[in-house]
Amino acid sequence: MSEIPAYALYGEERFLPDALHIEAIKDRAGTLDWSIAAHQHPHLHQLFLIEAGGVTLRVEGEAQRPELPCLISIPRGVVHGFTFTPGTRGWVITVQTAALPDMFAPASDLAGVLATWGIVPGTGVMRQTAIALAAEHAQPDKGRATMLRALAAQMLCQAARALPDPQAQAPGTRAAEILAGFEHLLQSHVRDRWQVADYAAALALTPTHLSRVLRAATGQSASATIEARTFQEACRQLAYTRLDVRQIGFDLGFEDPAYFSRQFRRHVGVTPSAYRKRVNAG
Repeated sequence: MSEIPAYALYGEERFLPDALHIEAIKDRAGTLDWSIAAHQHPHLHQLFLIEAGGVTLRVEGEAQRPELPCLISIPRGVVHGFTFTPGTRGWVITVQTAALPDMFAPASDLAGVLATWGIVPGTGVMRQTAIALAAEHAQPDKGRATMLRALAAQMLCQAARALPDPQAQAPGTRAAEILAGFEHLLQSHVRDRWQVADYAAALALTPTHLSRVLRAATGQSASATIEARTFQEACRQLAYTRLDVRQIGFDLGFEDPAYFSRQFRRHVGVTPSAYRKRVNAG
């Protein structure tokens, strides 16, 4: 799996604070000659709502040419690629799994079905939700973050209800259980400055085993994943609160504000103050 590119898009790479990103298929695939090579996303769940045109989906080595309109659900870590007929119409909806723990945490009644890729017929209700998502994503009105999360949850529920019953599917692998448990703990303890050994102990694993599972699934070590989530949370705090930089650093376990600023710049590319200014300006 390490030979498969692990693309870092939107929030993964640039630490954008949005729960999701939505764009027209033509805006993404059209710039790539309508073909997207096989890849995976370590921390993103993607929904492709395809209305008209044509698509060949390659997922985990299997080729599919679904009837349109359709909705394709691709969980994080699933290797996938596309060849679209030029002019294909529809949307790509990319959700940060960390932004919606109620949907993806092990305790969720949706987690099982959302952990398995699938194709279902596209419906008018799904189209209406996608249109609402695109409209909300494009404007900076108050309550935008809350609306985006609500609409993302609605879209994921519509997908999950249409996908096959997870009870009828093969049980998950041990690696998948470890990933789900780690994600749940990471969501709960991102501000506690837990180290790899803390997460491993909570999962009854050795740190080496935990890192091995994460690297195989995402291309990142456990420590790199923890650091990425820490600074993703810092970005959210800078974007959506009025807390000063020093307080945000303290809340995330950094006792030295200067060290926090240096580490933030190393991960994000700009200082915390510059990041906040850039987000507010957008």
